[in-house]
Amino acid sequence: MSTSQQPDPKDRPARLTVGVVGAGRVGPALAASLQLAGHRPVAVSGVSDTSRRRAAQLLPDVPLVPPAEVLARAELVLLTVPDDALPGLVEGLAETGAVRPGQLLVHTSGRYGAKVLDPALRAGALPLALHPAMTFTGTPVDVQRLAGCSFGVTAPEELRLAAEALVIEMGGEPEWIAEEMRPLYHAALALGANHLVTLVAQSMELLGEAGVAAPDRMLGPLLGAALDNALRSGDAALTGPVARGDAGTVAAHVTELRRHAPQTVAGYLAMARATADRALAHGLLKPELAEDLLGVLATGTNGAEGDAR
Repeated sequence: MSTSQQPDPKDRPARLTVGVVGAGRVGPALAASLQLAGHRPVAVSGVSDTSRRRAAQLLPDVPLVPPAEVLARAELVLLTVPDDALPGLVEGLAETGAVRPGQLLVHTSGRYGAKVLDPALRAGALPLALHPAMTFTGTPVDVQRLAGCSFGVTAPEELRLAAEALVIEMGGEPEWIAEEMRPLYHAALALGANHLVTLVAQSMELLGEAGVAAPDRMLGPLLGAALDNALRSGDAALTGPVARGDAGTVAAHVTELRRHAPQTVAGYLAMARATADRALAHGLLKPELAEDLLGVLATGTNGAEGDAR
């Protein structure tokens, strides 16, 4: 459901008070989206100066208070802390009596499902895992990007509709993820998004080394087309020297990378091997060409030189 289809918040029944524990890039943006849906942010906690400025920008006039005070003031609490900090935070809040029965406790970790909130569940809270599949900048543009964003949703079955409704109110699209599948789900997103940033940054650096004045302008159309083709066609979109079996060209790449950017060689070889395996499996790489190519990738040494196309 798009945000344009939602009714005016003034026409809705009483909404929830919202609190944020952890004013990183995600929490204030989600709270601001809930505010647009008619909910009322009432408290936020943040430690660093950056997090406090971010909260002030996205949630103006919302008081900064300690985490326990956030839970005391809010009916819906967003726990938006790093993955590794989440279990300890939940346990601490539950042990100190900060969690109230009937309180909606939402975390945004991709790694964890609802079970990480079990200490709060035993204290009477209603646990939800809502992970936005989006990168965040910590600026107001994040609120706009939530429109149409998929959320990985995990919750007890009796809370499934409530979890999905909150996602829709933020303009997102709920995608149910089973508890035991959360680590695999998160690994898939990290593989696609986080590693993409590394690959693009390395490519831009290499283009700059090659004398390209505006690497971003050169890569933009190429990467946009590659991404679109991959999303539409999967492995059928594979192209380039590895998919063609141009062992000489790949060997020349490795030679140049060793000379100019040796730190990129291991990543290039690993991705080229993965590409070759997929191209072979889908009939794109001819077996008679694969032997020399795989030999180059196995040793990381030069074969016959070829043209990079």
